[in-house]
Amino acid sequence: MKFYFLFLLSLLPGLVSFAQTRSYKNEIGFQTDNDGFLGQGQDRYYTAGNFLHFNHALNFTDTNRLANKVLGFELGQKIYTPQSGLILDPHFIDRPFAGYLYAGSSLNLLYKNESNLRFEGQLGFVGPHAYGKETQDLIHKTFGFYTPDGWEYQIQNDFEINLSAQYNSLLFRIDQFDMSFSSYADLGTGFTGAGLGGMLRLGTTGPLYSSVSTGSTVSASGKPAGQELFIYYKPLLNFVAYDATIQGSMFAGTPAPNEIVSTIKPVVFSQQIGGDLVMGHWVIDASVIFQSHTTKQMIKTEQWGSISVLYRFN
Repeated sequence: MKFYFLFLLSLLPGLVSFAQTRSYKNEIGFQTDNDGFLGQGQDRYYTAGNFLHFNHALNFTDTNRLANKVLGFELGQKIYTPQSGLILDPHFIDRPFAGYLYAGSSLNLLYKNESNLRFEGQLGFVGPHAYGKETQDLIHKTFGFYTPDGWEYQIQNDFEINLSAQYNSLLFRIDQFDMSFSSYADLGTGFTGAGLGGMLRLGTTGPLYSSVSTGSTVSASGKPAGQELFIYYKPLLNFVAYDATIQGSMFAGTPAPNEIVSTIKPVVFSQQIGGDLVMGHWVIDASVIFQSHTTKQMIKTEQWGSISVLYRFN
């Protein structure tokens, strides 16, 4: 993958000469995650996710600090299974079956010093109302995979209210290489925790107030948006206090009949390796994520692929 993106980087000057450079105020698109993208035949843990995105650049009073302001909306679904989606004996459940279906909105404040603050709120469901079983059944039937079994042990219905804040900041830049600091904090009935790490980027990158790296490829300033083509590496250390897809309802006390929960790992390390292209109307991201155990019962580590495509317009 690394050599593929380096090859694309060498072609960038010619590609950019044919690309239209302008400013866009809106973008709409999707993201899809799946461990099947890695072509290893695995189907475990965070096994699939599908998301719809709409972002709109807001007008703001020009100051010495603020460079961009983006309002976002998102619909998403995440699906989790144990070490396999085919569990014939509940003793093999090393991570609960669970679905998470939600709607969210975010406000992204981006500053001229290449730092940003992003605030997000989500309302959703964990459990059968998240339709994780139905979605996995449909995917497997459509593509001729095995029939999943074991969802009768899934995390039970629970309504979730989740809040999140992110902070990113440029540390240094040398020619076509830069490094930034990343952090987040979650607080809610579904997910509570925090994390910190960084991002290394190599290639043709935009400033962090106008970049795919911070979700700011739209702008109301009217200034032409730059093209981007780069590879990146993003390590992240996560501190987990609560995860409803693993532990069930925060207020239930004891699991419901047939509901099998697990014990969280309080520290989880993840690594994301990928590449981004921003050109004309299009914003494209492709990456692979590797993650350590999220439950104490887990037998294997996690890994999945992610593809995101956004279309920008006015």
